[in-house]
Amino acid sequence: MDRAEIVHENFLRRVAAHDLPAGAAPTGPLAQADAVAAFRAGCLTRALDRQSRAMQKAGQGFYTIGSSGHEGLAAVALALRPTDMAFLHYRDAAFQIARAGQVPGQSIAWDMLLSFAASSEDPISGGRHKVLGSKRLNIPPQTSTIASHLPKAVGAAYAIGAARRHRPEHRELPDDAIVYCSFGDASANHSTAQGAFNTAQWTSYQSIPLPLLFVCEDNGIGISTKTPKGWIAATFRNRAGLKYFHCDGLDIYDTYRVAQEAAAYVRTRRKPAFLHMGTIRLYGHAGADVPTTYLSREEVESEEANDPLLHSVRLLEQAGALAPDAALRIYEETCDRVARVAADAVKRPRLKTASDVMASLIPPKRACRPTNGPSAEARAAAFGGDAKAMEEPQIMSRLINWALTDLMLEHPEIVMMGEDVGRKGGVYGVTQKLIHRFGPDRMIDTLLDEQSILGLAIGMAQNGFIPMPEIQFLAYLHNAEDQIRGEAATLSFFSNGQYTNPMVLRIAGLGYQKGFGGHFHNDNSVAVIRDIPGVILACPSNGADAAKMLRECVRLAREEQRVVVFLEPIALYPMRDLHGEKDGGWMCRYPDPSETIALGEVGVHGDGQDVAIVTFGNGTYLSRQAARRLAETGVNARVVDIRWLSPLPGDALVEAVSGAGRILIVDETRRSGGLAEALMALFAERTDVPTARLTAEDSFIATGPAYAATMPSADGIHDAAMALIGGAK
Repeated sequence: MDRAEIVHENFLRRVAAHDLPAGAAPTGPLAQADAVAAFRAGCLTRALDRQSRAMQKAGQGFYTIGSSGHEGLAAVALALRPTDMAFLHYRDAAFQIARAGQVPGQSIAWDMLLSFAASSEDPISGGRHKVLGSKRLNIPPQTSTIASHLPKAVGAAYAIGAARRHRPEHRELPDDAIVYCSFGDASANHSTAQGAFNTAQWTSYQSIPLPLLFVCEDNGIGISTKTPKGWIAATFRNRAGLKYFHCDGLDIYDTYRVAQEAAAYVRTRRKPAFLHMGTIRLYGHAGADVPTTYLSREEVESEEANDPLLHSVRLLEQAGALAPDAALRIYEETCDRVARVAADAVKRPRLKTASDVMASLIPPKRACRPTNGPSAEARAAAFGGDAKAMEEPQIMSRLINWALTDLMLEHPEIVMMGEDVGRKGGVYGVTQKLIHRFGPDRMIDTLLDEQSILGLAIGMAQNGFIPMPEIQFLAYLHNAEDQIRGEAATLSFFSNGQYTNPMVLRIAGLGYQKGFGGHFHNDNSVAVIRDIPGVILACPSNGADAAKMLRECVRLAREEQRVVVFLEPIALYPMRDLHGEKDGGWMCRYPDPSETIALGEVGVHGDGQDVAIVTFGNGTYLSRQAARRLAETGVNARVVDIRWLSPLPGDALVEAVSGAGRILIVDETRRSGGLAEALMALFAERTDVPTARLTAEDSFIATGPAYAATMPSADGIHDAAMALIGGAK
């Protein structure tokens, strides 16, 4: 017999026989009406779990993770406010159900059954995933919750205090809110979780406001691997800067009392707390998982005998809140109602086409206050002596700095964060002076953890800020790429556009640094970024383009709520000369703040008909050198600077190469998985022009004299172009 049905029959039989488990008497401030509400939420949780399994067996529902055993989360929800943003563990249906009871007009059973049925009418995901979540209940959907949501919870909590100091236009959370974040005992061991705990402690230790309540739902097992007894308490009881609380999740009275104490601590002290909640897990991990394949029958039956709903029936009777026969009627009526509602939910429409599925990949545009730019006085005060230097051509790093200054003057909701971005001004000085211009609240020197940097950005974006996190080197992104892939880029998709986390992620990267860093500071692969649906990847090749593109990136984040990655070629930061020593050919004047380069707009240098060299970043610099050498031999070339690497501006690129007799793609990323693969396909599908590619080798980058040996060179570009058009070298 299915374990869910065994638990169901046991409940009916034991309540009818008044065979209830022993336990402590009910104590604490939980009012009778709220206690009954918590029990009702638990009954609905249980009924939905059973119905979900039945729908799956009948082919009317899909992958399920149940919440049975975790019904005590209803009492936690009642101890909080609906205005407290909640990042939920996937076993927290009872929390969402109880919160729905705090907000009028909710049809929670219907909404959740639509999610189980993957109906396009599901109000949170639009049929894309079975997730907990609700815009009206302040519960952003989480797609995994194997700890990946913890860093952004830290960011959201930080954003509450930050919004009091610099109020963003699209603020979501009230000043007195706290952030709730729950997870399982197994997830607590994940490196992402440990990083989030450490960041919360690091922040709290410095007395920086961080109103965050972590809740660890300890059911003693992660899928099939047991958590050592006492492990969670032993490792979290005495952490600096993180107040520890413990409650019995089988006891709604104890849970409510302790959760209320923990929430009050977080709300009044503005410090993080860790609530360790003992629970059990019924039915196994998920779907068709059978717990008796890895647990003894005695262990499974012992857990089932400790059913939290049975404990609640006992507690309610002892408190005089609800008699057992009344509790049994509530349970049975709830099961019957869910079955009736489910019969209608499975008939509702589902997504059918690719366009249906992809409709929420790109967030909706939002209305923003018009800005006229900073006043002349504000600019003069911010730039100081730099204003005079704007009259002369400058290197890329300086123009990026000035563009950031203008953008932060114009948009007070912009906040930058990263390792060394503030006092030091970045490894390459790109953010120098910004901390003096805008203060440490907007130029946040973070701890050394890329997951926490990106989590801070994601969380702050959910409270109306426009974050501009910095990752020091492209190779460092791999420590935290799931924060973009699994969290930032999916939020609009799985919330049907209701939740977004716009940002402009600045990354220093690519190769060609002379004698510094090797593969760890010179990473020439962007495949992991281009592979993420909905993410925009921009890469300028010169300072003027960098300033104009950065302005467009901020507009995309601010108005279109996009996740944008701005890749800055390190080797071009200080570049001055193009063809000869002291020619100053790669320096640019600072473009007027009104000038931008629109998304998808490519750059074209020259009008040569013999060959179009299509490239980006360092490749543009090298190709401009090669084009001059080609001209000396009578070969007329044009250089097409892609600028926007994802999504590729296909129409603009095809137009840019129009009329050229040959196309040479110069790609400083690797031959396998590099940009050239997509470009070759584009030109093969949409032109009949002979096309070749010159790419970096499938290799890491060396330090020392061979720093550029594996990547395209000006000589190599010249030779490849000559070979393509059939000329002699």
